[in-house]
Amino acid sequence: MTELAIHAADQDIGDQLCEQVRSAYTDRTPLRIVGGDTRGFYGRPVEGQALNLAAHSGIVSYDPVELVVTVRAGTRLSALHAALAENHQMLAFEPPIFGEASTIGGAVATGLSGPRRPWAGAARDFVLGTRVITQEGKLLRFGGEVMKNVAGYDLSRLMAGAQGTLGVLTDISFKVLPIPTATHSLRLPLNLADALKKLAELGRQPLPITAAAWHNGELFLRLEGGKSSVSATQTRLGGESLEASFWTSLRDHSHAFFQLNDGQALWRLSLPPHTAPLKLDIPETDIFYDWAGCQRWLKTSLEASTLRAACEAVGGHATCYTPHAQGGAVEPFTPLNKVVEKYHRNLKAELDAHGIFNPGRLYAAF
Repeated sequence: MTELAIHAADQDIGDQLCEQVRSAYTDRTPLRIVGGDTRGFYGRPVEGQALNLAAHSGIVSYDPVELVVTVRAGTRLSALHAALAENHQMLAFEPPIFGEASTIGGAVATGLSGPRRPWAGAARDFVLGTRVITQEGKLLRFGGEVMKNVAGYDLSRLMAGAQGTLGVLTDISFKVLPIPTATHSLRLPLNLADALKKLAELGRQPLPITAAAWHNGELFLRLEGGKSSVSATQTRLGGESLEASFWTSLRDHSHAFFQLNDGQALWRLSLPPHTAPLKLDIPETDIFYDWAGCQRWLKTSLEASTLRAACEAVGGHATCYTPHAQGGAVEPFTPLNKVVEKYHRNLKAELDAHGIFNPGRLYAAF
């Protein structure tokens, strides 16, 4: 077994962070948990004393043979990607990088995943274990470094997407995967109706597709896997070759589509598979279909209630990515129903009784 040691420049400031949390708990001081602060737009603004994890960085351990890496939350995504790539491995959920300072802790806390998500899994699916600072300032370990390690409540995966409202992530262990042997991206000229029909057809077949998107009259596909499988599928589908950077630009919102006009806000719709186009007064050019249509990006000035009603009617939900101060929705996340809200309240009260962790980040009531 090969294991990489901690890099000399890495730091463990866990004790300092615990002390700051203990002090905040005693004084009832709200904390705004921050790493690279590149995901600050996501969710409601937080007022509080900064708890900065940027210096808590570095790879704690990495076993390429076992496909497991443990990393501190302040580690930059670019550094982690580079370390994994040296062993021809990757984070399969493709976390978005919204700036050079983006950290792995922020990626897990927001629970965001890239184009490969429907085929490989979400961020929480690759979290094996975590170390978390509790409300009392204790540093506790949850989970471990194997896939089946939980008996009872799985707090580690619960932290993915919780936006730091339940505790402070300090270390995370991940399952990593090999980088595919072969890859090829292509584009096909298709209108929306034909593209959705094509995606439904391809989805019923054992093809090496790991990303699928549609925008402005073109269907985009990424093939990954063994050389023979990718080559055969490429020959079958045809189309024009597409630069791999297209998927990076979609993942990181650096594609030209994500430039908003005055009065527009960026919305993400999460919908069931094979959902037909929603009946919304939005130009087709202002909609980007990702995840084979399950994730749709919209640029619009429509009211939140209109978008959410359309999504709810088909079993989906809508999230606003534009901060309220810049013209986005007051409540970026879909309001909870009474039953779900009750569970959220109980969980928050149990893990953060005094509301010191990112208060109001998800919902004003928490």
